[in-house]
Amino acid sequence: MGVIVGAGLAISGCVMQALFRNPMADPGLLGVSSGAALGAMITIVLGVHFTHYIPDGLVMHITPLMAFIGGLATLLIIHRLSRVNFRIDIPTMLLAGIALNSIIGALIGLLSYISDDGQLRRLVFWGLGSLEVTDWTRISIAIAITLPASVVMTFYAKHLNANLLGENEARHLGIDIEKMKTILVVLVSLIVGVCVALSGIIGFVGLLVPHLVRMVTGPDHRLLLPACGIFGAVLLVLADILARTLIAPAQIPIGIITAILGGPFFLWLLVRYRRKLAL
Repeated sequence: MGVIVGAGLAISGCVMQALFRNPMADPGLLGVSSGAALGAMITIVLGVHFTHYIPDGLVMHITPLMAFIGGLATLLIIHRLSRVNFRIDIPTMLLAGIALNSIIGALIGLLSYISDDGQLRRLVFWGLGSLEVTDWTRISIAIAITLPASVVMTFYAKHLNANLLGENEARHLGIDIEKMKTILVVLVSLIVGVCVALSGIIGFVGLLVPHLVRMVTGPDHRLLLPACGIFGAVLLVLADILARTLIAPAQIPIGIITAILGGPFFLWLLVRYRRKLAL
């Protein structure tokens, strides 16, 4: 599960940075991660009121299922809000994602406020991410969605290279920008939705990995995308090993480990950017 989630988040982050032409973009920018977390948290806090209407075979999977539905619903809302004159406007999509992240954050805060001690502990654990609760059924679901979506995104490597020059330049090269944006945004949202549904919110992987790999491979997405998948898988597995061993037998949520690794790197990027501006 660590390999699947790490690779999926890293590739999604790389695609998001190319689509927005912004090195600070990450998979959580559209609010899909928050939407998926909200779906899971609704089940944790309010599930007692509706789980008895659900078939017994689905009850044990209702939390990840609701997380995926929450992420998908967020995607549909953002896609609807960002369509301007039958095309997807990237700045509008960005603003819609920021607004939805704020609204969803408030709803998550409300659920945390009305939850009891046991539910609050589950909410915190879900919000920080973990690979502890998994089985082969969930791994199979993750592979069935993440692997095909990642492969399809690699076919758009040349399109992403052209998009870095600007949308108008890419159109002049014969690329259908609107089709590319729609397909890639949907694929990123599917990957992020299933990753959050199965492992909770794990931050900084989609932001950290593309930067590190780009320093080695350069900006060509034909090499950058598969390299991000490999490095993202390795990074998350190593982070999970640290999470399980640093204070064993207790386990640190893996999101804390990735934040500890990613936060200083993010600050280093800002310092490096300031030095470039000074020159």
